Amino acid sequence: MNTAAVYHRPESEFAYLYTKETLRLRLRTGKDDIEKVFVIKGDPYTFTTEQWYLEEVPMKKGLSTNVHDYWELEVHSDTRRIQYGFHVIGKDETECFYGDQGVFPYQNRFLAEPNMYFRMPYFQEIDRFKVPEWVKETVWYQIFPERFANGDTNNDPENTLPWGSKAPDRDDFFGGDLQGVIDHLDYLVDLGINGIYFCPVFKATSNHKYDTIDYLEIDPHFGDKKLFKTLIEQAHQRGIRVMLDAVFNHMGDDSPQWQDVIKNGEESIYKDWFHIHSFPVDDYRLTEVPETAEHLSYDTFAFTPHMPKLNTANPEVQAHLLKIATYWIEEFDIDGWRLDVANEVDHHFWKKFYTVVTEAKPDIYILGEIWHSSQAWLQGDEFHAVMNYAFTDSIKDYFVKKKISVSQMISGMNQQQMLYRDQVNEGTFNLLDSHDTARILTMCEENKELLKAVMTFMFLQKGSPCIYYGTEIGLTGHDDPDCRKCMIWDEEKQDLELFAFMKELIHLRKRLHLILSEGETLWKTSPETQGIISFARQLDQQKVQAIFNESENVYVVDQPSEVLFSQGVHVLKDEKIEIQPHGFILSC
Repeated sequence: MNTAAVYHRPESEFAYLYTKETLRLRLRTGKDDIEKVFVIKGDPYTFTTEQWYLEEVPMKKGLSTNVHDYWELEVHSDTRRIQYGFHVIGKDETECFYGDQGVFPYQNRFLAEPNMYFRMPYFQEIDRFKVPEWVKETVWYQIFPERFANGDTNNDPENTLPWGSKAPDRDDFFGGDLQGVIDHLDYLVDLGINGIYFCPVFKATSNHKYDTIDYLEIDPHFGDKKLFKTLIEQAHQRGIRVMLDAVFNHMGDDSPQWQDVIKNGEESIYKDWFHIHSFPVDDYRLTEVPETAEHLSYDTFAFTPHMPKLNTANPEVQAHLLKIATYWIEEFDIDGWRLDVANEVDHHFWKKFYTVVTEAKPDIYILGEIWHSSQAWLQGDEFHAVMNYAFTDSIKDYFVKKKISVSQMISGMNQQQMLYRDQVNEGTFNLLDSHDTARILTMCEENKELLKAVMTFMFLQKGSPCIYYGTEIGLTGHDDPDCRKCMIWDEEKQDLELFAFMKELIHLRKRLHLILSEGETLWKTSPETQGIISFARQLDQQKVQAIFNESENVYVVDQPSEVLFSQGVHVLKDEKIEIQPHGFILSC
């Protein structure tokens, strides 16, 4: 037995409250190393009187990676507290007891020692990780406001280009605005969307608005507060939630605070709002931006002189940003905050942010932009979710980029799932592309059958799926700025067959949201069937099964009794079906 691979950590993703009354336990062991695992558990205050350490309950083997297996058990306690340890039996028939003080031979003298056990001292409901329930039913649609629709030409910026007249360069304006979104809300309803994620809408200089000037004002090229309130109200009337993008890591260099620093230097009342190393600071609005900005006298987002980094440890900065966070909830009833560059802001601030926004709206959704493992932000007192790039990268690396094998994809996906509590995975934000990446259709080399397969596969996973605007009608684009093209509204230039497919996929996801959000994943893929991905999603007695063919050959299987959704499937004789390359079938 490889005891070095045996691992558990109390009050973490390995031991957490799933509901008010249920505790979920996980144990990690070496891949294919362990035959059985049992949990020895009971009330810590009845250890000697009831001798519950003489009884044990089997764990179920759950997800696996290429190097580890994970075992799981859900337990209840009438007293809402528990003491527990693990009886581990290796495939080599060796046995051990694993508890709070380490790994020991499986002998009564260790089992009978109460201090050897892990504890959950009390089931503290206030500490339980909670995700707003509505998120599990949500299919998001990301809108880059400047490129979605121009509904009011009167607010167009100077030198606005005709809509869709060219591929976008970094500084182009095409006139997209909030009225354009209002004009097309019924289009989103028809598609099936019930959540909009907006890139920033606040006053800023650029077309992308990540260089904020004033967080308390709508950018005048998008509209005004009255129009924004109308948008929120009309979206809510249609059952659509709205999430805004908050850029609290940095400001734009046109902001009054930064301009005061430039003007007054060390005498500025805002000098401690930023991370400034020496004075004076240069005004790069008036000079040519250097090719490299690594040696600026102040910290920035990346090496961008126009985005000075905020000092979120400063109480004045905290008060300013927290006022903004609650203002848009209380005055406009937004439903979520997406937090830009969230991993570069201190945890101390995010904990305060969580407290004030959940007090303002208990079911608000807090989403962090983090591209890597994010356990530190997902403990229940900062974010509800992160943009799940690390999870969906495995999907793209297999389906689209052909960089990894099926087993490596599954291992990567499972590894990400096991970093977090189940409710984190249920409410996370899954996406295949965004304003920061090449568009998924372009990544698929415009192979729409592959696009349909990878989108469907993503929609069947735990988490809340997001569509980047235009994907549903075949919009293409390489990396930024090309991925920020104008939405195509001429139906003759839209792929209406793809739109119909996406509409059906969204309907399926919403209909099956409970099993797809909360159900366990059962992988059935065999190494002998290269390019075939087979798995099931199961919740209680409900089960849906899926087969995806990413091989170069037709794959023949038995015909299921009920088909829920399919592509590239042909019925044969003798109750068989064949699945074409990039084809799939979902059945129950």
